[in-house]
Amino acid sequence: SPTQSLSLSLSLSFSYTEAALHSLLRALTSETYDDPTQHLEREQALAKQFAEILHFTLRFDELKMTNPAIQNDFSYYRRTLNRMRINNVPAEGENEVNNELANRISLFYADATPMLKTLSDGTTKFVSENKNLPIENTTDVLSTMASVCKVMLETPEYRSRFTSEDTVSFCLRVMVGVIILYDYVHPVGAFAKSSKIDMKGCIKVLRDQPPNSVEGLLNALRYTTKHLSDESTNKAIKAMLQ
Repeated sequence: SPTQSLSLSLSLSFSYTEAALHSLLRALTSETYDDPTQHLEREQALAKQFAEILHFTLRFDELKMTNPAIQNDFSYYRRTLNRMRINNVPAEGENEVNNELANRISLFYADATPMLKTLSDGTTKFVSENKNLPIENTTDVLSTMASVCKVMLETPEYRSRFTSEDTVSFCLRVMVGVIILYDYVHPVGAFAKSSKIDMKGCIKVLRDQPPNSVEGLLNALRYTTKHLSDESTNKAIKAMLQ
């Protein structure tokens, strides 16, 4: 069934996303460097792959939020599967989703932004499992990527080189994705004064886009970041996201 196929695809996606994320982060953060921008220039291919994962993550969650029936469809699939088991009806082939995976998928879809949660948890796990790496190695890569995206989007000279609106959407999603990851792994988050991300500048870039095209990304900053509601967060930044 389509639900069964999607469930198995999601299972593979779980495993692949975390494994790919960890190997990319390890490659991007394992060496000490003085200039994060030059480091990313040297590792352009890896940075692009990391950006592709971020873009997919934000796009997946946007689609999930506009398709609330997904959870109901999966619940119906599980009930049907349970009835088949009770009645000893054989499943199609060997593709039946087992209970453990079904529970995992249910938990996944219960989150408002499931892929972002998967990515945030995976990045946090990477940092906690690699305590020998200075945390700045990771946060500097994230903040530099946010800065590069912001500059490309706000500078007419660079923006004019974009061949399609898809490139704009790609940069916007990557910028928001790295902000959220930074907010999770940095001890005081992306909104603190000591943050290396220009949050006001990034939010302004989002606000300067056609409203309907970025509401999902603004909501991601409003509802999936960790430190926005902290008392220490600049009131002007909070106001920009209201």
